[in-house]
Amino acid sequence: MYDILFANPIVAFIFALSVLVFFHELGHYWVARRNGVKVEIFSIGFGPELFGWNDKSDTRWKVCLMPFGGYVKMFGDTDAASSGSTESEERPFSDEEMKVSFYYKSLGARAAIVAAGPIANFILAAVLFALLYMAVGVPEKFHAGVGEVVAESAAAEAGLEKGDLILSLGGQKLDTFDDLREIVMASPNKALDAIVLRNGSELAIKVTPKAREAGDKMVGQLGIRPDAEQAEYVRYNPVVAVWMGIERTYDLSAQILSHLGTLITGGGSMKDLGGPLRIAQVSGDAAKSGFDSLIYLMAVLSVNLGLINLFPIPMLDGGHLVFYAAEAIRGKPLSERAQEYGFRFGLTLVLGLMVFATWNDLVQLKVFDFITQLFT
Repeated sequence: MYDILFANPIVAFIFALSVLVFFHELGHYWVARRNGVKVEIFSIGFGPELFGWNDKSDTRWKVCLMPFGGYVKMFGDTDAASSGSTESEERPFSDEEMKVSFYYKSLGARAAIVAAGPIANFILAAVLFALLYMAVGVPEKFHAGVGEVVAESAAAEAGLEKGDLILSLGGQKLDTFDDLREIVMASPNKALDAIVLRNGSELAIKVTPKAREAGDKMVGQLGIRPDAEQAEYVRYNPVVAVWMGIERTYDLSAQILSHLGTLITGGGSMKDLGGPLRIAQVSGDAAKSGFDSLIYLMAVLSVNLGLINLFPIPMLDGGHLVFYAAEAIRGKPLSERAQEYGFRFGLTLVLGLMVFATWNDLVQLKVFDFITQLFT
């Protein structure tokens, strides 16, 4: 059943994105309702509605044709500045409408509603990590198994294959992948005898790790990645797993921000910036590896989604929070014109980043090369 549902990478991508968007918008919705705000629409996707229903609070829950995002529309949040007029006509709200309007809530309540979306993504990530730590466990000990062979590497030239278990290298018995790594790094351009277990039979082969620079010295590189299926996993109880999930979410957030800082200061390559096509490809690869891999990817993407929405860019949640910070300092909201210009700038910036990231995807996935081959 799983193979049927997630064999297509697009299906896996839509599933992962829909879950993340649902929990993000659920954060906005839940805090809005706790603060007495009427929620008119809870939408997964954009465009024409495919199906939906109204709940007892008269919120329209719907799924739309284009499943790449979603939104929660609150009463009184009718334009970029939440100007406090009804959609049907330009008139002030009545007393009853003010009680359920987003616009007329306190500054703290509005900020909490906006911040709740990204916070929900961080909570979701921590929960998903915790579930994996409880159900699957954490690989505490990797055996010297081959999970992947890098093309044109020393391992590929020696004939190593995915699923091989390297029993010894250079006359030394291997117990873990770390043992293998130490021998390889200490043997640049040195031919080593290896005993490999493949399909129940032992094979004798020679491997010569290629030399690469590492600081002020040369080290060996074999070109393989460990095999997760040949690792010893340790499962944790719920309390420890939840704490580990929170730690993992925090550590991953710090790593992403550090990497982003490196890109901004020119220390990295903008080619690393991926868009929807690469996310779809990674989602498909994760789905093929198993449901646990897909869940792990969803946790990572949830952290990314939470962080991105906190960026101080108008149109994103972080942009709203910047406007609210300005309101707190000034004692009154920014003018409608200032907010409108801010949202236009934010929209332009977000669309520009999307186009750039998609272009990177097309180049990295060699789509242009494929198109050129079709017409030559």
